[in-house]
Amino acid sequence: MHIPENYLSPSTCAVFDVAMVPIWGYAAKKVRETVPRDKMPLVGIAAAFCFLSMMFNIPLPGGTTGHAVCGTLIAILFGPWTACLAVSVALIIQAVFFGDGGILAIGSNCFNMAFVLPMVGYAVYKLISDRIEGRKGELIGAGVGSYLGLNAAALLAAIEFGIQPMLFTDASGAALYCPYPLSVSIPAMMLGHLTVAGLAEVGFTVGILAFLRSAAPSFGIETAEQGGKAAPAIGLVVALIAACPLGLLATGDAWGEWGLEDLAEMVGYEPAGLATGWEWSSFMPDYSVGALPEVAGYIVSAIIGVALLVIIFRLAAGAMKPEIDFS
Repeated sequence: MHIPENYLSPSTCAVFDVAMVPIWGYAAKKVRETVPRDKMPLVGIAAAFCFLSMMFNIPLPGGTTGHAVCGTLIAILFGPWTACLAVSVALIIQAVFFGDGGILAIGSNCFNMAFVLPMVGYAVYKLISDRIEGRKGELIGAGVGSYLGLNAAALLAAIEFGIQPMLFTDASGAALYCPYPLSVSIPAMMLGHLTVAGLAEVGFTVGILAFLRSAAPSFGIETAEQGGKAAPAIGLVVALIAACPLGLLATGDAWGEWGLEDLAEMVGYEPAGLATGWEWSSFMPDYSVGALPEVAGYIVSAIIGVALLVIIFRLAAGAMKPEIDFS
């Protein structure tokens, strides 16, 4: 679901980049108002669940691959606006350091996965959990909400891909960017996400939430306890890092994330805007690290990504004003 570089026109990317600025600004304001300073570092751990879940590529119908996002999970634990920032930071790290998603497409990727996904997922979660009491209602709400949130994001990505050949063509009528129209992009994207990827999102979200509620009940903002029992969550992060090379078993690219040569072979030509567009040289492309074996590079990349998230949110906690107790 990560939109790569140059699959969207620069003007399309600019629209979403501009749209995300006030969204990020409002999200930062809401985080300052709702997340206690002592629980801010836990948001970094929650963002690590998001980052790692996206490394577990799974095969989808049609020979492509997909992944979970866990945006609804973070929204349930810390609120949807915190999820917006946490998933955005994870996506930016993926794009800058690992080339997963385009730099110019950061706005569109964040709009889909960091804004729409957790907002839809959390709204559905609240609708169900407010009507079905107890842990059962929470887990059912998390499952249904995460499924619908992921598919809402996938549908938006499909529309963004599919409008490109409608809006941007050369004199001969050939597409300049993504060459597949809505009649192709929507069925192709939604088939995999309505079936396998949506279920993977449910599995990650419900599984991690159930574990945290049992092993670390103070992990989140809607708890009476201050701070948070982080050890079980950290243990789960370590386990996911160790298991993340399983994502390498899924062969093939995600839909809409093909290299230029592969795309040209499929459609019979190289879209000019895609062929001559701007490229970012990421530090560890495709989660590889120099001459390290593929599995080792994947694990090292996971460790680096998680470490960056934890550091960023610890620094954010340090920048927050300490709470004054007047009692």
